[in-house]
Amino acid sequence: MRIRIEASQRTDGPVHAGIRLRGLGLAAACLCIASAVHAADRQDPAELQAHAERFLKTQTSGLPGKVTIQVKPPRTAMPACSALDSFQPAGSRSIGKISVGVRCLAPTPWTVYLPAQVRVIGPYAVTRQPLPANHILTAADIALREGDLGSLSADVVTDADAMVGYRVVSGLAAGAPLRNALLRPPLAVQQGQTTRLVLNGPGFSVQSEGQALANASRGDRVRVKTPSGQVVSGIAHDGQQVVVTF
Repeated sequence: MRIRIEASQRTDGPVHAGIRLRGLGLAAACLCIASAVHAADRQDPAELQAHAERFLKTQTSGLPGKVTIQVKPPRTAMPACSALDSFQPAGSRSIGKISVGVRCLAPTPWTVYLPAQVRVIGPYAVTRQPLPANHILTAADIALREGDLGSLSADVVTDADAMVGYRVVSGLAAGAPLRNALLRPPLAVQQGQTTRLVLNGPGFSVQSEGQALANASRGDRVRVKTPSGQVVSGIAHDGQQVVVTF
């Protein structure tokens, strides 16, 4: 009796396994190279954040109080850039919840806007007690409070001493932040008082006297009655003076 023994061919031997592993390694290397090339074509988000933060630090360097800045990264990947420039949209604030722009100047121009939070913890002026409309502020009317200036109106008063003598436009509750929009400068011209008139025109300037027909702060327009009975209108200046331009 003859016994026939045949060796079966296997495809998973050491030689074939090595070939397969080398193939996988080559594919992985290709993927790594492709990823590196792709990454090189994209701008580093951290660099965009850092550039925007440096810009905002410069913008807020003169503000009173403690400043903290947080900038979020862009939501989309941007092409690599060799020349970055940060800016803020015209008319926007430098504190609070803001948006800061970063644009690429070369090689390919693009612009991205990053959301940011700039907190400035510093003093601001508030009323000590309720104040009626047209009240003239004194030092006893004003107190300082500390808080995030970015969460308040842009015209909030931070120099309390400078507001002494100003007039409140409308009634204010106790503890209300003082805002420039709610204040008027001290009276430059008082109603019924003798007023010095300065009449300016092409090639001449004449000074006279009259009587103010209303109270006026510096820069306000006010009417003045002259000794002859004529009524003229001009701009109030400090020292009970009104300038009329023809």
